[in-house]
Amino acid sequence: MNNGKLIVFSAPSGSGKTTIVRHLLKQNELNLEFSISATSREKRGIEIDGKDYYFLSLEDFKSNIKNDSFLEWEEVYRDNFYGTLKTEVERIWALGKHVIFDIDVSGGLRIKRKFPEQTLSIFVKPPSIDELKIRLKKRKTESEDKINMRVAKASAELATAPLFDVIIENDNLDKALNEAYQLVNTFVTAN
Repeated sequence: MNNGKLIVFSAPSGSGKTTIVRHLLKQNELNLEFSISATSREKRGIEIDGKDYYFLSLEDFKSNIKNDSFLEWEEVYRDNFYGTLKTEVERIWALGKHVIFDIDVSGGLRIKRKFPEQTLSIFVKPPSIDELKIRLKKRKTESEDKINMRVAKASAELATAPLFDVIIENDNLDKALNEAYQLVNTFVTAN
C-alpha cells in the first residue's frame, strides 16, 4: 500500500454522512476520490456496478475473503457482505488522490486500526434518535420494519462514537459541512 491518506466517515443511517461526503468530493482542492465498496447483495433500482458498488456473487465475495483481498469486510446481514477491496484503495492512491470512505462503523474502525497514522476517522452524530427516525421516514425508501431495525442498530453505533478521532454533530447541515471541510483540509495538507 502507498502513502496516500484515508478519510473515514461513519454514522448511523440517516445521520447525513453521505451528504457530507458528497459535498467534500466536490471540493477539488481536497484531492479526494470515493472508495467504492464491494457487496454480495443484489443491485437495487438503477445502481451501477463499478459506480455505486462492485457487485460480487456470494461465492466471489467469500473467495476474495479467503484470498485476503479486502482491507476490511463484514457480513452485515446473513449472506449480505460489504467490504473494501485493497485494489480499490491502490487504484485511488495510484491516481495521486486521498481516499474518502462512507462506511459502516465496524469497517471504519478496522481501517483506522490498520492505518492509524494515515487515517482520519470521523463519526457523524445525529442530534437524537428521534430526529434520526424522522430523517429515515422522510426518505420514503424503506419499510417501517427496516426503519425500526436501523434505529435499533443506531444505538449500538452511537456507543462507538468515542472510538473515532472526531465527532461531528449534524444538527445544522451547513455547520457540519464546514466543520468536515476544515477537518479534512487540515488533515490532507499536513505532512
